[in-house]
Amino acid sequence: MKWLDRLEEIFITALIAVATLVIFAAVVHRYLSGLHLGAVQDFLLSIHFSWAQELCIILFVWMAKFGAAYGVRQGIHVGVDVLVNRLAPDNRRIMVMVALAAGVLFTGIVAILGARMVWENGLAYVALNMLGMDVGNHYEGPTTPDLEWPTWAVYLAVPLGSSLMSFRFMQVLANFWRTGDLPHHDHGHVDGLDDVEPFPVVEQKP
Repeated sequence: MKWLDRLEEIFITALIAVATLVIFAAVVHRYLSGLHLGAVQDFLLSIHFSWAQELCIILFVWMAKFGAAYGVRQGIHVGVDVLVNRLAPDNRRIMVMVALAAGVLFTGIVAILGARMVWENGLAYVALNMLGMDVGNHYEGPTTPDLEWPTWAVYLAVPLGSSLMSFRFMQVLANFWRTGDLPHHDHGHVDGLDDVEPFPVVEQKP
């Protein structure tokens, strides 16, 4: 599943990059708009950045949901395992598997309920219309205040992110069943620095 790992990392990185650029542009625009620059100020005031905050909130929500799945794969999530580590090896193995299975179940339930929420919040109306079917009691659904995006598209982060998170729990559970190993993240490690050659040490002559 290397392709999925890579796609996940690219997607999260893109969300962070877009949110950073939007926030930077909005701050610069707000600062320059307050300066007396004549025609330039009038032009800047004509540009509306009221949507920037809403867009960044949406980006951070998506980032959080898919980042949580990435955290499961990397073993980043905080866990209290003081009592578990004191158990006998066989009992510890059972408890870890129960905890991972609970993660699969919980995130799976959230994904199902999230999908139902999205479906009833406007996705059903759009999908049935596209298929030329009767929409019945389904309605078009609300939109966001500034961007006027359909809220069902925004809420898709819940079922998609939770489904991926549940799948990551399954991967960790399957790997632990086979090898007994759990993902462990070294917070002092920085990706890409392993390949960098250290600077040569120059001895100082007295």
